[in-house]
Amino acid sequence: MEELPPGQFRHLFDHLPGTLFFAKNREGRLMAGNPAFVKRCGFQREDQIVGLTDKQIFPPRLADKYHRDDEKVITTKQPLLGLIELFPNSQGRPEWFITDKLPLFDKHGNVCGLCGTVRSYEEQRAAIQPYLELAEVAEHLKANFRERLEVAELAEIAGLSVRQFERKFRKTFQTTPRSYLMRMRVIKACELLAGSNLPITEVALEAGFYDHSDFSRQFRKHMGQAPTAYRREKRGGGPKLPR
Repeated sequence: MEELPPGQFRHLFDHLPGTLFFAKNREGRLMAGNPAFVKRCGFQREDQIVGLTDKQIFPPRLADKYHRDDEKVITTKQPLLGLIELFPNSQGRPEWFITDKLPLFDKHGNVCGLCGTVRSYEEQRAAIQPYLELAEVAEHLKANFRERLEVAELAEIAGLSVRQFERKFRKTFQTTPRSYLMRMRVIKACELLAGSNLPITEVALEAGFYDHSDFSRQFRKHMGQAPTAYRREKRGGGPKLPR
């Protein structure tokens, strides 16, 4: 880690959709901001916000609130997470956002500033809405992963036609209902292999597979190794590394 140039990781935030990133010094002056934050503050380039305080950018009432939270992070040396607060949206109107603020420390362990992220509450809710709409289906699969997959039954639970359901499921989970179910069975098999002495064939049946060969094939496909090798590795009997 000591060989890594400082500051590289902050550029990760340049590419996170829907996330504003900022960093401030102890005096509350902005020292960094990702493109989304810079634009939301009404500027074009990061260097235009460096050195500015919240009072120079935001309405007094909002700026005072941000400053109080910043002071709390700096004085307590503890993060403030999941703050639901008002922040100007892209049209400049106050909107509810989720803010996380964390203290930044120098090499001597002293607080030298803070950094944070701001995410739109509405956008976050919209992002998870498809999952919420299929939550009942997901719970059904979790409770009945050993049973035969009936897509028509799942579609009925979701209140959709089979075609609509399959399209929505793939778009939401980036996989098919069958592949989703298979992953759940493999996860259960991993749990049994690591935490029980059941023979491999019984593990296969308990996890919802119909026979040993199908289990071995699917397990290797998802985990990259045979069930016996996985069990040996999890119990501390994996292959020894060369000296």
